[in-house]
Amino acid sequence: MRRFAASFNLQGQNMSTDSWELSEELRLIRDAARRFMQAEVKPVEDKLPHDAYELPAETLKSLQSKAREIGLWCVRTPAEHGGAGLNLLGQAVFAEEAARCRMGAYVPGCGAFGADPPNAIFLGTPYQIEKYAVPAVDVGKKVYVAISESSGGSDPARSIRARAAKKGDRYLLNGTKLWITGADGADWGIVFARTGEQGDRGGITCFIVNGQPKGMSISPIPVIRSYAPYEIHFENVEIPEEDRLGEEGKGFAICEKWLIEGRVPYAAGTIGIAQAALELAIEWARERETFRTKLADKQAIQWMVADSDMELRAARLLTYQAAWRGDLGHDMKVDSSIAKVVATETAGRVVDRCIQIFGALGVSRELPLERWYRELRIKRIGEGPSEVHRMVLARHLLGAGSR
Repeated sequence: MRRFAASFNLQGQNMSTDSWELSEELRLIRDAARRFMQAEVKPVEDKLPHDAYELPAETLKSLQSKAREIGLWCVRTPAEHGGAGLNLLGQAVFAEEAARCRMGAYVPGCGAFGADPPNAIFLGTPYQIEKYAVPAVDVGKKVYVAISESSGGSDPARSIRARAAKKGDRYLLNGTKLWITGADGADWGIVFARTGEQGDRGGITCFIVNGQPKGMSISPIPVIRSYAPYEIHFENVEIPEEDRLGEEGKGFAICEKWLIEGRVPYAAGTIGIAQAALELAIEWARERETFRTKLADKQAIQWMVADSDMELRAARLLTYQAAWRGDLGHDMKVDSSIAKVVATETAGRVVDRCIQIFGALGVSRELPLERWYRELRIKRIGEGPSEVHRMVLARHLLGAGSR
């Protein structure tokens, strides 16, 4: 039985400039996720190699069963399709707690809370939801989303060159996608390709690619972390018409919705990692003695800790604000861009300071800090680099004439 409601009364959130606090429901979710991570996930992860990015199958299955029991399963998936159905603010609160583990930058909770299918699939037909979404939620099938290409991954509206040509009752898909997380061994994926003329937003269509059909090949792209994104090449891959997601030529709206909403838990997860790092550094500063005094007594350390805490508070509130506006139905494009930039850049600075506080131990593999440092560097690029989001904000402030 679920212990948490699938939706929350937004009127219970006080977002005035004087005070603000989470509702009781969200505090329950936060606390439950925190307890689960400490009692169930951390002891298991502590036994794994430093750069591990997945749990042993039987261990994962056991943890997932426990997560289901407390209602923290596929939190972004609508309740009617088997998930917890958290709104964006709930997702942000949960994501921060679920990221507080060594592999948290890759998979929240080490995969214990399931793998939400991309929310775009729930815009599909009943047939598509039943065939693809429901099994993904029920048994945790692996799924990817393929947007980026070598022609400019940060500008999908103009850069998509992969094409899908209609041929009878199916499409022939050709092109190459880059930097695709989770493509290896995935059960299905969502791929964006051009079906019309090259333009800003028109002519892009969304497709579901089932398994690894004939003409599809993937290869890893080594990066600074232990797990690789992938290049996917499509050569005359046949896609049945019933696996087109949404209307032909209207795929950009689906793409944009997925990206904008996804930045909220993405940002919150980086805050969770940085908060965990700061807590480690504070504990160390209280215990470590150099030159006859504790590190905590030295002004240089005090200022690092103080700056980190202030910046994390600000990043958290900006992320919550973006989520809150989205839940109220407001346009949250600018807000999610701000949250993504501030959270990812803050997290990188905080972890860097924490490494400095630990000294040589900070870059050793005895602690998760050096792994977080590498993986958080990627977070400033993924989901749109900081420069693109600054451009989004600048255009909003300055108007269309700034283009």
